[in-house]
Amino acid sequence: MGTSYAPIVVLVVLIAASVWLGTLAQRAMRSASFLKGYFLGNRGLGVWALALTATVQSGGTFMGFPSLVYKNGWVVALWIAGYMVVPIMSFAVLGKRLAQLSRRTGALTLPDFLRERYRSPAAGLIASIFIVIFLTVFLFAQFKAGGTIMQIALPGSADVALADQPAGGVGEDYRRGLAIFTASVVLYTLIGGFLGAVWTDLLQSVLMLIGVVILFFLVLSASGGPEAATLKGIEQVGLDYAYPPGPIGKAGPYLPLGMAAGFFIFWNFAGMGVPASVVRVMACKNTSSIRRSIVMLGVYNALIYIPLIVISICGRSLFPSLTATDEIIPRLALSTGGPLVGGIILAAPFGAVMATVSTFLVVIASGVVRDIYQRFIDAHAPERRLKWISRGTIFAAGAVSVAFTINPVENLQTYIVLGGGLAAGSFLIPVAMGLYWRRATGWGAVASMVFGAGAVALFELIPSIRLGLHPFTWSLIASLAAGLVVSLLTAPPPAEHVSTLFDAPVEPALR
Repeated sequence: MGTSYAPIVVLVVLIAASVWLGTLAQRAMRSASFLKGYFLGNRGLGVWALALTATVQSGGTFMGFPSLVYKNGWVVALWIAGYMVVPIMSFAVLGKRLAQLSRRTGALTLPDFLRERYRSPAAGLIASIFIVIFLTVFLFAQFKAGGTIMQIALPGSADVALADQPAGGVGEDYRRGLAIFTASVVLYTLIGGFLGAVWTDLLQSVLMLIGVVILFFLVLSASGGPEAATLKGIEQVGLDYAYPPGPIGKAGPYLPLGMAAGFFIFWNFAGMGVPASVVRVMACKNTSSIRRSIVMLGVYNALIYIPLIVISICGRSLFPSLTATDEIIPRLALSTGGPLVGGIILAAPFGAVMATVSTFLVVIASGVVRDIYQRFIDAHAPERRLKWISRGTIFAAGAVSVAFTINPVENLQTYIVLGGGLAAGSFLIPVAMGLYWRRATGWGAVASMVFGAGAVALFELIPSIRLGLHPFTWSLIASLAAGLVVSLLTAPPPAEHVSTLFDAPVEPALR
């Protein structure tokens, strides 16, 4: 199997399909301005596109999360439980209202919305800076995932002895895979923009579901089932592999009750606080699309994450001593499915990573172009210049991500939780206040963003002060308290401006 070209051929076909979708997306956007088309897809996302792309499945879905299950056992099911109900809570609480107000304010980006809702250039600028920084951190995990998948798919890589694999996948094959991945994802992002990312995300979501179902039955057959795999895990890790709070590490049990509750809050609300998810809700076609997507995404998440837990547990029987645990799903795909079927399964996580990277690159570029350059440097810049600045930003973000992932951290989920926590801790409360509290002010939003991000950073750096709670739980408390106090201490927003947002008739499509 090590000399088979089937896996790499499948991935090349996927890359070609992504570039083709990017070209189609570019044609579809010609009816609108560059900014509205490239960064928001002309506000035309329907049920399928919104449901299967709004929570942005990523490298964490197929690599970071399975790595934690492989190492820590069944307790990680509690760790991911909050993400399973993201559509029920987040879409229902924020989705419809956000779509309404983004249209009333004419917002194309999250900083756009905060600036126009609060009439605060400071809120828009702080949001833009935070987006560029936090989403770049999130990108590090995706670039590592893309490089790792491409490395495993390269001829000769799959048969290298596990003991010879460097931890984290660092080697010439990894760097070669990282280069191929970077070139392909930057290319189709430059071509297709937001809509290209959404269409590719929709394609990979379908591929991911097919890949998970196929891999589920292959791994069950090859491993002897979850009972045998669980016993193997108990043999290696201890009885805690099968029971909460999970294995005991240097910092204590893996997932004590307080942290489990904190992660339920984190995944549930962070899914709506991350800017890449917010902008997709802003781009929805109508309220009917939001309602129907809630049901569809709830079913989809169940069909993805529950089998992935079982698959990762079963991986213990087939790869009991895997050191680079982020590779568990790709290696299971190739070992149980063979070169061709394994390559098809491998296309699912690879497509997920590509679509996520593309989405985040577009959001970062929109922050630089729309919310920094146009607002503070040249409000009347010609469209041609805006295109070049967007492309330059995408190249720069890609270059920084590559620099940080040539020698990556051992577990890519580290980047995902940190980047997602910082972004959601910054934006969830200011967005919610802007949607539902008339008295909220611009300076209250600024304080909420700063204290929310600061709390995540503080409690990540000093775990001993968490008191058993997840850093995101503390960030919600800090962000909400700062937003409330500062809003009440500062002058209220103009009554006529608030009235246009809260009292104006709702468009029929968004009722």
